[in-house]
Formats: sequence, structure tokens, C-alpha cells
Amino acid sequence: MKTNKIIYWIATGLMTLVFSFSAGMYLFNYERASGFFENLGFPTWLIYPLAIAKILGLIAILSRKVTLLKEWAYAGFFFDAVLAFFAHQMIGDGEWIPSIIAIVTILISRIYERKVFVNRAKTN
Repeated sequence: MKTNKIIYWIATGLMTLVFSFSAGMYLFNYERASGFFENLGFPTWLIYPLAIAKILGLIAILSRKVTLLKEWAYAGFFFDAVLAFFAHQMIGDGEWIPSIIAIVTILISRIYERKVFVNRAKTN
């Protein structure tokens, strides 16, 4: 059980870093983010709502209070990372590695979240 917790917190911590960095860049370096969005063919008006959604998703996952919101946050992060991967692949800019890291950490965090917290609830 202790190993599962360690794996969960490492994966969740890395996922949090990836999406916090992304949201921070969107909020505090708008010019760079808008350049990325324009190169990828996305509208720039998505930058601020996406940053807010990422922050709220991290809060939902880390607080683990509302199961439905947590599940939606994991799904939203997964779709965001998969779409980012394919968008970067399509334009060939070589910036797809962070999206692979995000996908892997999302999946590991989600799998081990169920092992650590759902199993603990069943035994209590």
C-alpha cells in the first residue's frame, strides 16, 4: 500500500507541475502562448478559459472532495494532452514531449488513485 501511495503522489505531483506550468504560461506569458496557439491553428480566445479550467481541474483532483468533478478533471486533462500531442505532431514543431509526459502521469495518477483511495475506503 505504501508503494502505491508513493507512485500516486509522484505521478500526481508531476501531472500538477505540467498543468500548473501550462496554466501559468497561459496567464503570465500571453504573447508566447498566443504564438503557440496561432501556430497550432487554435483561436487565442481559448487561452484564458483553458488556464482557468486547468487550475480548477488541479484543485478538483488534489482536494478529492467531489468524485464527479475529479473524474471530469482527469478526463479533461487526458483529452487536453492527447489533443496537444496530435496538434504538435501535425505541425511538426517537436514540442510533443510534454504532452506524452502529461498523458503518462495522468494515467498513472488515475490508476493509482483508485488503488490507494478506493481500496482504503473499502477496508475502513
